[in-house]
Amino acid sequence: MKKDATHSVPLGSRPSARAGWANDVGSNGSPTDSPAIVAVEVDLYRIPLAETLSDAGHGLHTHFEIVTCRIVCADGYEGTGYTYTGGRGGSAIRALLADEIAPLLIGADADDIDGLWARMRAWLHYLGLGGVAAFAVAAADIALWDLRGIRLGKPLCELAGGHADQVACYRGLIDLGYSDDQLLDRVAAELAAGHRGIKLKVGRPDVATDVRRVRAVRRLIGSERSLMADANYSWDADSAIAFARAVDDAGLAWFEEPVPHDDHAAYAKVAAATAIPLASGENLRTLAEFRDVASHGSVAFLQPDASNIGGITGWLEVASLARQHNLPIASHGMHELHVSLMAAQPNAAMLEIHSFPIDQYTTNPLPIQNGTALAPQNPGNGVAFDQKLIRPHQIA
Repeated sequence: MKKDATHSVPLGSRPSARAGWANDVGSNGSPTDSPAIVAVEVDLYRIPLAETLSDAGHGLHTHFEIVTCRIVCADGYEGTGYTYTGGRGGSAIRALLADEIAPLLIGADADDIDGLWARMRAWLHYLGLGGVAAFAVAAADIALWDLRGIRLGKPLCELAGGHADQVACYRGLIDLGYSDDQLLDRVAAELAAGHRGIKLKVGRPDVATDVRRVRAVRRLIGSERSLMADANYSWDADSAIAFARAVDDAGLAWFEEPVPHDDHAAYAKVAAATAIPLASGENLRTLAEFRDVASHGSVAFLQPDASNIGGITGWLEVASLARQHNLPIASHGMHELHVSLMAAQPNAAMLEIHSFPIDQYTTNPLPIQNGTALAPQNPGNGVAFDQKLIRPHQIA
């Protein structure tokens, strides 16, 4: 949205991120026409989940974190980006944004998204382009795309490709801690809520238990709805193959992260032993990593997450890579943002509706109709946090 630039921007104790504000307003205090960045604000929120969730790779989830990045320009326009975590590392991301990225952006042209993405990555290159650095770049990049959309009066789904304004979706559960009865009750509730696809967690040492649960859910949802399984990189190739062969007739749309994401030999072994398509991407942090996965040919679905691939710019790079390899693109997490990116791609598979309910803290929770998610049509990235809901969870 466009703000009156004569108002102060509350940046707390980070004066370096405020430097230059006065240099880009006219003598009467009015905003100039310059898209130069004059202020950056970074905040951290830690939000409890309604229930403790569990998967094989990450263990217990009791809360998730959101790190927001608000960028203000001299012309009075501002945009907000964000990234999220599974409950750990948010303070490190906030520090990197405030201490390194914010000063780097001050004075820069907010319209130069590609240039700033390259500049941020070059500045942090020695730290490694993945990990915390990728999360921090993501929040700033998503803010810049928000600014572009607001300034142009266009929604993200149009800016990101414009293929469509809706996309098929499924409900991704984090259900390893559920009893069998709890699992079936939850799946039934998700179907009643309008979801037409379900993704289950697997990855136990006891493969037979996961096989039984997958079969039970398939019986419940019938043959017309999509069913996926996600092992969260917790099995070796032999265990993954044993599971895949045991559920071969369950009609899985894909088998996600059956083995560690960087073990290409294990992926090849699993792919050769089963007809179930494999999926991977949430733990890939750079375009180079996605290139490696695509070139090895064992993964049928690429699943970038804009929160950790450097934002919207990085996500779109992976989507382009997927098209080059004739692969469908899927998503992981932050469905309130990914809905626009997925809808915009001609090679989109299904959008994951994640168990971290970020959109419940926004002004426009994601609408879903009969297994289809509708992309926001308001200018910008479509994600506006409701301050009354999120502010109580802010970490000083």
